[in-house]
Amino acid sequence: MFKLPNINIGKITLLVTILTWLGMLFVDLLRLFGTINQMNLGIAPEITWSLEIMFFILIYIFISRSLAQNENNNFIQLIWRGASTGLMALGTGLLIQFFYYLLNNTRLSKDPLLANFFYHVNFGMTTIFLISCTLLWKHLILYQKNKNVVQQWQIYEVMLTVSMFFIYFNQNSFDFTFLFGLLFLLIFSIIISVNLKWIPYLTFKDKWKSILFFAIIIISSLGLFIQMLSYSEKGFVLVNLTDNLFLLGLFGFVFIYALFSFLVTLFNLPTSSVFEQKLTEAINFQKLSQSIQPGQSESQVLDILMDSCMSAAYVDAAWLEVKDENNHFQTLHQRFITNKDRKDIKEMLEQNKPFSDYLKGTEQVDLEHINGPLDHEIFHSVLIIPIRVNKELLGNIFLLKEVKNGFNKEMLNIITTFVGQASISVENHRLLNEAIRNERYKEELKIAQRVQRSLLPSRLHHNGSFNIVGFSEAADEVGGDYYETYQFNNHRFALIIGDVSGKGTSAAFNMAQMKGIFHSLAQLDLSPMEFLTRANNALSKCLAKNHFITTTYYLLDTSKHEITFARAGHCPTLYFKSEEGKSDYLKAEGLGLGIVRSEKFGKYLKEKTINYQQGDILVMYTDGIIEAKNQAGEEFGYDRLREILDISHEKSPNEIKEKIIDEVYSFVGASSLTDDDYSLLVLKFEK
Repeated sequence: MFKLPNINIGKITLLVTILTWLGMLFVDLLRLFGTINQMNLGIAPEITWSLEIMFFILIYIFISRSLAQNENNNFIQLIWRGASTGLMALGTGLLIQFFYYLLNNTRLSKDPLLANFFYHVNFGMTTIFLISCTLLWKHLILYQKNKNVVQQWQIYEVMLTVSMFFIYFNQNSFDFTFLFGLLFLLIFSIIISVNLKWIPYLTFKDKWKSILFFAIIIISSLGLFIQMLSYSEKGFVLVNLTDNLFLLGLFGFVFIYALFSFLVTLFNLPTSSVFEQKLTEAINFQKLSQSIQPGQSESQVLDILMDSCMSAAYVDAAWLEVKDENNHFQTLHQRFITNKDRKDIKEMLEQNKPFSDYLKGTEQVDLEHINGPLDHEIFHSVLIIPIRVNKELLGNIFLLKEVKNGFNKEMLNIITTFVGQASISVENHRLLNEAIRNERYKEELKIAQRVQRSLLPSRLHHNGSFNIVGFSEAADEVGGDYYETYQFNNHRFALIIGDVSGKGTSAAFNMAQMKGIFHSLAQLDLSPMEFLTRANNALSKCLAKNHFITTTYYLLDTSKHEITFARAGHCPTLYFKSEEGKSDYLKAEGLGLGIVRSEKFGKYLKEKTINYQQGDILVMYTDGIIEAKNQAGEEFGYDRLREILDISHEKSPNEIKEKIIDEVYSFVGASSLTDDDYSLLVLKFEK
């Protein structure tokens, strides 16, 4: 596939500009040759005027593109560009004059063709200088642009465009319309030249540079203007290129704006240091506002605060001390002062009022600053500024000056503002770190929640004789409720449900321990009493003294239709008897695991065995179900749970579970928070 080459518009524009200038030179030399040899070549002056206008436009386009590609240039770089172009243009004219000086009165010095060539060279360099400066002035004028300034510049550009073509109407004659147009351009140049809002942003050093560069531009414009007038007086110029309304208008604009800028910059020199100080203060304030980022320390913002305060008050020495964990002050930053002088001054301040009252803690807590004289061989005035974060004292800044009464009201206001912003930054930093820690804790709790969910069985063991479903919901991110099943063979199963005292991560940890103990002991095929006794022995060694676990352990034999269970302080099991058509609670004595941590624990347990029939239902639950409270403080209770089972006994285990949970949530209220973990097992014997 044919691929077009990359076109460099800038190089093409430069090439066409050079060709246009050569074409203009060729036409004028050809016309001059015909005049010298008394030949009428029929070359109309409109051809030269058209080439001249095309040359202006091409120069304008080329320099505009060049400036657009260097938008990051600062003010001094822009002004130097105009000054360097002026030096080149003026230097070219001076070299031409020096060349004629060397020729003296030779025949070559009077050659009109050579003179016309140099005239075109000087015209081209002058045009480049004037258009370049005009576009540079445009960038300066529009630095802080508003609607009026933009409209003024657009009008001025239209006027310059019209002035290019004015030559077709006055036929290069110096008449009244020419003077009126030139006067109009000069007046408008003065109007737009008052836009000098960029000058205050120069530093003291930059202002001196700009004064020098503007002086070069003013001298260059005057020198080129004088050269232009000298060419106009010579008779060899048949078509005058420089007595042009456009060029004269640019001469006026470049000179006026350069002169205004030169004078205003010169008169602004005495106030430069003040503005630089204000600018430095604004930058420091911004640094204090943005200084602390995640991962950084408070020491960094306090370091910036020290430098900002010293810069604002022209301080000769300073130090900053902060409170440590033991409420003692430690020096964190120190500037231009020895340790000996710092300790001597601190002792001196602790012995003299009003500093002693504050440093000893007897001064009012909302004090913003203390300043006064200091009787020291080097430093003679001191300022102390407390740094407070959330109304608590973080530390103090000590600022020292070698002169008496060295701190004025403006300095105090600025420093107080800096300290206030630094305090906000430190406080925001602490809040941000706390938020990050909380977010980390949330992520860790989410991980713990996933781990705890994995501890609960995803499938409950059963056979064709019964079906079983479970449900569990934690009050916090993690909980302490636990249930599990274990299958010995096709007919025998172990079931357990437990509730760890307390809530949250500690309960979840103990719940994980209970799971490990269940899986270890269940494989031994122990009786419920023996199982709970051994579980109590194991948990007594790892449970905290104020923690315990309530649980009920069941052995189910579907071949004998038999259930054997023992209860260790857990909620009584709700049992529906299909033969009687009602439900009741299975009660058996027993203490929670971990309450009695000795061999006597087995004496507090009772083991029971019951036989089930088809349609019988076991509902095993934790106390979060029956102790759930509504907005009036009333508990859900055992009776409501029993009534629900009596009404729903014909439904499937899953439907019974859903009915119980819905009734609990409805009783508590949708807007209420869960007080305790909810866990539930529903087992129904099918045959």
